[in-house]
Amino acid sequence: MSADSGGIKVVVADNSVIVRSGMVAALKRMAGLHATPFEVQTTESLRNYVLLHSPQVVIASPTFGGYFDVHSFKENEGAAQVKYVAMLSSVIDKSLLKDYDDTFSIYDDPGEIAGKLKRLVRSKKSAQVSGHEALSEREREIVVCVVKGMTNKEIADQLCLSIHTVITHRRNISHKLQIHSPAGLTIYAIVNKLIEITDIKEPAAK
Repeated sequence: MSADSGGIKVVVADNSVIVRSGMVAALKRMAGLHATPFEVQTTESLRNYVLLHSPQVVIASPTFGGYFDVHSFKENEGAAQVKYVAMLSSVIDKSLLKDYDDTFSIYDDPGEIAGKLKRLVRSKKSAQVSGHEALSEREREIVVCVVKGMTNKEIADQLCLSIHTVITHRRNISHKLQIHSPAGLTIYAIVNKLIEITDIKEPAAK
């Protein structure tokens, strides 16, 4: 069952193949969750998967890759569209968990874990809808231009605006959507049907 038909697309990231595979198997068996889990073993694999497949939830060990810096990862990948859940297998400093959207222990009841994941996905969908509605028509036009690879000057010329106004709009868009990278903005535009994938071009080489 796909995420679009009510399932949840989940990525499990952990250094241990036993833990990863065990969690994937558990997710598939959780009643009512309809999870489509995928496991990754490196931060690079996780980064690529998030960009290419837009999962709804990433379940990661705080020690993934040595230390999994959730805050930096979200900023770099524009992953405001993804919920991050810490998977705990031992006692850990709570300060390392502040940037996660939720946590659970591998010893927790499967029904409790499934409930947390479903609540996170519901809140994610609500945030996507409210964020999309919060954008003005002009801001949506600018999102499309940015995703097409246009510079601020090109956007200004096409929409008959000053470059300063374009920059202000882009700052407001980032604040409203909490998306701070071109990759994240591209995912947002595709998910909200502001643009077709065929309209997106590769950025020019510097």
